[in-house]
Amino acid sequence: MCQNKVTSSYMKLRYTTTILLLSLLVAVPAQAQRRQNRQVIRAYPTLGATASQIRGDELRGFRKWGFTAGVGAIVDLTANQRWQMSIEADYSQRGAFNNTHEPYSLFQFTMNYVDIPLTVHFTDPYGGMTFGLGLVYGRLVQQPHGLLIYQPGYFEPDTSDMSFLKNDLSAALDVRFAVWRGLTLNFRYQMSLLPVKRDWHFTGLQNEDDREISTWQNNLYNSSLSLRVLYVFGDDNSKSHRNKNKKRR
Repeated sequence: MCQNKVTSSYMKLRYTTTILLLSLLVAVPAQAQRRQNRQVIRAYPTLGATASQIRGDELRGFRKWGFTAGVGAIVDLTANQRWQMSIEADYSQRGAFNNTHEPYSLFQFTMNYVDIPLTVHFTDPYGGMTFGLGLVYGRLVQQPHGLLIYQPGYFEPDTSDMSFLKNDLSAALDVRFAVWRGLTLNFRYQMSLLPVKRDWHFTGLQNEDDREISTWQNNLYNSSLSLRVLYVFGDDNSKSHRNKNKKRR
């Protein structure tokens, strides 16, 4: 019953977010001024790698490697292009991996998501760095698949139900740096705001100094780091426009 309520809330949030995004993408370009044939909306593909972990699985470290790819669009919020907003549709791999530390001798999970990030960006006019803050709606398209082998005598997780919630809502920090023309390097940190799995049960010794068997449960959250390459079509005009603005000052 609780899971149904959470899923229903996610669905309402998804529809509300979609309507809001469409409204913004229609309203902002209509109000923006086109100067010297400058493109107001610019599209870009993305490709990169991810390093992720699952907070709450009693492990530490971004050891699960995967890849991410997608497409996006960025729109100017101000005439000088210091403030922008982007929306994307990305395919991303997340999960957890460990083969060196107790209690697991092997822990390897992969989860595939379709992410829709909405990010507001600010570009430093002096350093050229672009900083962003946003929300990411993620839809789990493939449940965890992999291996879980634990060390007997330490503690055991409950593996009877390893299904995760279908929807994920995350906060994202985004840093972009223009390399050449429309080629851009992008670093993103993403962290789940709500659990992707609730009440994962453990039984055993919770700490190394414990003498008695205990039981506990953790909520699980996704965390990921990604390094991507973007190519923003038509970004040459944007840079020349910024240079003209600097000269006028």
